[in-house]
Amino acid sequence: MFLRVRTTIFWELTISDKLTGSPHLQGCQKSRVPGTVATVVTTRESGVAEASLTSNADVVVEEAPVAVVYNGLTHAVMMLTPVELDHFALGFSLTEGIIDSVSDVFGIDQVTQENGLELKLEINSRQFNRLKQRRRMLKGVSGCGLCGKESLDLISPHRTRLAVSSMPRSEVIATSLKHFTDAQLMNQQCGSVHGCGFFDNSGALIHVSEDVGRHNALDKLIGYLIKHNINLNQGFVLASSRASFEMVQKCQLLGIATLVTVSAATSMAVALAQSSNMNLIGFARDERNVVYHQASM
Repeated sequence: MFLRVRTTIFWELTISDKLTGSPHLQGCQKSRVPGTVATVVTTRESGVAEASLTSNADVVVEEAPVAVVYNGLTHAVMMLTPVELDHFALGFSLTEGIIDSVSDVFGIDQVTQENGLELKLEINSRQFNRLKQRRRMLKGVSGCGLCGKESLDLISPHRTRLAVSSMPRSEVIATSLKHFTDAQLMNQQCGSVHGCGFFDNSGALIHVSEDVGRHNALDKLIGYLIKHNINLNQGFVLASSRASFEMVQKCQLLGIATLVTVSAATSMAVALAQSSNMNLIGFARDERNVVYHQASM
C-alpha cells in the first residue's frame, strides 16, 4: 500500500543573529550533520584566568517538542530530535499499539507550528476508534517511556513467547559494535545522543537511528524496519543505552528476539525477556558481554 509522507516545513532550531554573525561559526553550518545545530561555547580550564577563556564553534543535538496527532486528535507530545520523523511516527504507533501494521496508516504530514512540530497521521477508522476508547494523554520526556500511563494494566504487554532465536556470537557483537560506532554521526559530532541499530546475524549493519531519547531512537529504527519490510527474525537490535523494561517491551511487541545493549539491564527488563523467551545481552564489548537471558527451546 502506498504511504504518503509529506513535509510541510521541516523543523530546525534557529540560531540567533548574534551567533550567526560570529566569526567562530564560519563554515560550521556546512559541516554539521542533520539533527544538530551550530552554537558558540566557551572553554574553561581549572587554574586558567578568566581572561584566558576562549570561545569556539560547536554543535549540539537538536531537541524539539513534537506532537503526534491521529485523525486530528493529539495523543502525545514527545521531546525528540527532529530527524527520521516519518520512521518515528510509524514505530511509535506500532509500539504503542495504536496501529497493527503500516497499512493502517494512510498518510503522514509534518507541520511546523509556532512552538514545535506536529506529526499528523491519517489512520484506519477501526484503529482510531480503538485509540479513542483507551485514550491517554501523555507528555513524554526523553528519559521516560511510561510517563502518563493511567493504569498499571497498561504497563504489562501481551507476553507472547517469541520463536527461539540463537544468540549472536561474541565476534558478531564485536563486529556490530564497530559498525555501530561508525554509523552514529550525530553522536560523533556532538554527543548526548542515543543510537539503536539493527544488524543481520552476521553483524552487518542494516540501519542505525539516533535521538536524544533511547525510546525514540528505537521507535525510529522500528519504523524504518517495518517501512522497508526488513525480516525482524533475521537479526538483532543493538542499543547504546541500558536495557530498560520499555526497550525490551518494544522489541518483544514487534517480534524482535534479541536485544543487545552497551549498558546494564534492569530487573523488569530481565523478567520480561524471560517470560517472552528473548535473548537479552548487556555490557556489550569487543571481547566480553553479559547474558541476562538466553532463549530456550
